[in-house]
Amino acid sequence: MNVVVDASVAVKWLVNELDTDRAEALLESCRVGKCVPLAPDILTVEVSSVLWRRVRQGSLQPRQAELLFASFNRIRPVLKPLPDLCDHAFRLALAYRHSVYDCLYMALALERQCDLVTADEKFYRAFFHTYPEIKLLHNWI
Repeated sequence: MNVVVDASVAVKWLVNELDTDRAEALLESCRVGKCVPLAPDILTVEVSSVLWRRVRQGSLQPRQAELLFASFNRIRPVLKPLPDLCDHAFRLALAYRHSVYDCLYMALALERQCDLVTADEKFYRAFFHTYPEIKLLHNWI
């Protein structure tokens, strides 16, 4: 079974936040072969941006962020190239008045006919009425 994860979930694999335990349980399910994590390749940019922002805000030291990013690169999901997803994501963004960035994840989940797990409640609320593929991390496990 495939599962698309967004940056709000992947960051929880690296830093302790609300629902980190649930994100780690999802990652463990993937490690033992119950699912294969997928994401658009923008995930790498989004995760590195979150880590950079935390350094800038003073909650992480630069070396800690580098180590966390290296850890992410070892556990990251299977990445799908953006050009394959952009047309569908752009149409979703226009239809739902939601960011193209988030819609890339939704487009991948729809393409692969699998669940998308997010910790972003705004993203979840924008799509869950129409697309049952989107799941809120808090309710996932």
